[in-house]
Amino acid sequence: MADEEVTDPKALLEERSKAKCVSQWYEYQKCVKRIENDETGHKHCTGQYFDYWQCVDKNVAEKLFGLLK
Repeated sequence: MADEEVTDPKALLEERSKAKCVSQWYEYQKCVKRIENDETGHKHCTGQYFDYWQCVDKNVAEKLFGLLK
């Protein structure tokens, strides 16, 4: 048991959950494309980025806590 490598299930669950958040990812990518030529530095896509990760986290949380001991 001591030689067994411990793995974090969260990373695997995040990868699997990203497919469920495609619409948020698409909105983030549209925003990035829209502001890529902004020279003022005032425009950002923080809201869309957080929306995407909130979706991923929500999907991960549903499964993660069932795996923890």
